[in-house]
Amino acid sequence: MKRAFALAMLLAAPAFAADGDRLYTEHCAACHGADRLGAIGPALLPENLGRLKKAEAARVIAEGRAATRMDGFGAKLNAEQIAALTDYVFSPPAAVPDWGMAEIEATRTVHAEPAKLDRPAFTADPLNLFTVVETGDHHVTILDGDRMEPVARFASRFALHGGAKYSPDGRFVYLASRDGWVSKYDMWTGTLLAEVRAGINTRNVAASHDGRYLAVGNVLPNTLVILDAVDLHPMDIIAVAGEKGERSRVSAVYTAPPRSSFMVALKDVPEMWELTYKDGADPVYRGFVHNYEAGMAEGLADNSRFPIRRIRLSEPLDDFFFDLPYRNAIGAARDGKSGRVVNLTTGREIATIDLPGMPHLGSGITWTYQGRPVMASPHLKEAVVSIIDMTTWKTIKRLPTLGPGFFMRGHERSPYAWIDVSLGKDKDAIQIIDTTTLEIVKTLRPRPGRTAAHVEFSRDGRFALVSIMEDQGELIVYDAASFEEIKALPMRRPSGKYNVFNKITYSSGTSH
Repeated sequence: MKRAFALAMLLAAPAFAADGDRLYTEHCAACHGADRLGAIGPALLPENLGRLKKAEAARVIAEGRAATRMDGFGAKLNAEQIAALTDYVFSPPAAVPDWGMAEIEATRTVHAEPAKLDRPAFTADPLNLFTVVETGDHHVTILDGDRMEPVARFASRFALHGGAKYSPDGRFVYLASRDGWVSKYDMWTGTLLAEVRAGINTRNVAASHDGRYLAVGNVLPNTLVILDAVDLHPMDIIAVAGEKGERSRVSAVYTAPPRSSFMVALKDVPEMWELTYKDGADPVYRGFVHNYEAGMAEGLADNSRFPIRRIRLSEPLDDFFFDLPYRNAIGAARDGKSGRVVNLTTGREIATIDLPGMPHLGSGITWTYQGRPVMASPHLKEAVVSIIDMTTWKTIKRLPTLGPGFFMRGHERSPYAWIDVSLGKDKDAIQIIDTTTLEIVKTLRPRPGRTAAHVEFSRDGRFALVSIMEDQGELIVYDAASFEEIKALPMRRPSGKYNVFNKITYSSGTSH
C-alpha cells in the first residue's frame, strides 16, 4: 500500500515545477543518448516505450531495473523531479530524427566471420534447434529440440521484438530489437557475427527465402530498410508514404517465398506494398517508389533498387496473415471488428471477414478441416477463436475460450492446436483444440497463478513448449499427444521460442 501510494503521489506531482529536459541531460543522457535515441541503454521515445505505463516508468526511474545497468534515482530525485522526467521521456521529440544511410552504416559492426563448419559444434539436429528469447535478463538460449537441453546462451539487445528469422539453411538467426538493432548470430556456435541499427523504433525484420536480404520495417522513422544478409550493410532505404506523400508507420513486413517478395503492411495509409527481390523483376512492379535519400518532394521517382508494387485498399490494415500459396493476404481492419481478404494476383480486395474483438492475425494458423483449408486466429479483446473457411471466407465457428489470447500454434503432424488466454483473468491457462472436431478438449494450467503463453512445436511435432512468462520463469515441455509434462527448464521470463525447421519450411502451424 505504501509503495502504491508513493507512486500515485509521484505521478500526481506538478511536473512543470521541474525541468525534465535538464534532468534528462544530467542523469540519463550518458546512457540513453543526448537525443534520446539510445546508447548503452535503449532509446527513450514514446514509440520505443511500447506498452510501458507512466506509473511503471516512474517506478523504474526511482528503483532501477533488475538485470540491467539501470540504477534507481530515488535517493537523488524527489517525486516532483521524477514526475517531470517521466513526462519528458513520454513526450515526442520536436522533430523526427534523421536516420539515413550514413547514420545506419556508422552503427554497423562485423564482430566475427562464420566458422568453417559442416555441422554444429555440439551434437544436435541443426534443424531441430529452438531460439528462446529470455526478456527477463535480455539473453537468448539455443535449445536442443531432441534432448530439450540448452546448448548455448548469449546476451541480446534490450527488448527483442518481432520474432526470430533464419537463413534458409537454419544456421544463422536474425533478431531485431524495439530500438532498431538487428543482430546476426551463428546458431551453430552461439557467436555474434554482426550488428547494425536500422531504425530508431523497429516493428520487425523479415529474411528473404533465398538468404540474400533482410527487410526491416520501422515505426520511427517511417522507413523500410533493406540489408545485405551476409554482413548487414544497408542496401536501400525507402521512405514509407502514400501516393500523396502522407507518411506511414510500418505495421509489419513478411516474406512471401513463392513470390520472391516482401509484403509490407502500412499502418496509416490504405495501401499494402509488395517489394520484389527477384532478379530481373517485371517492370509492372516499378511504380511509385519513395526513396529516403531523394527526399519526399521528389519521392515519386523510381530510384529504389527493389521494385515496389502498391496495392490500394479501402482502409489501412494492421498486420497480415497469408494462405500458404501466398495468393491471398488477410489483414485486420483498424476498427478491430473485421478482416479484409486481398488477392495478390489481382491486387484487389475480394472479401470481408467477420472478425470482431481485434483478431491477432499475425499469430494465425491453418489446417485442413473436412477437406477444406481453414484458418484460425485468437483475438486480443474477446475470449474467442475464430475459424474461417478459406474458400468461402465465411466463419465456420467462433469457439469460446477462457479469455483473450495472443498466440496460437499447431503442427502438420498433430491433430491439435494450442492457444494461450494470457490477456484475461485465466492467464495461467493453455487450451487445446481438436482440429477435427473444432472443440476444446483440454485445458492445462502449467503453473497455477503464473502467466502461460507462446506454444511452439518441435520439428517432428512430438513436443509442445510453453513459456511461463515470469521473471523467474520456466520453459515447460509437453508430450504433444498425451499432454503430459515431460520437462521444465528454469529461464528468465522466456517469451517467444522459434523452431528452426518449422520457420524455414513455413509450417502451417506457426507464424511466418
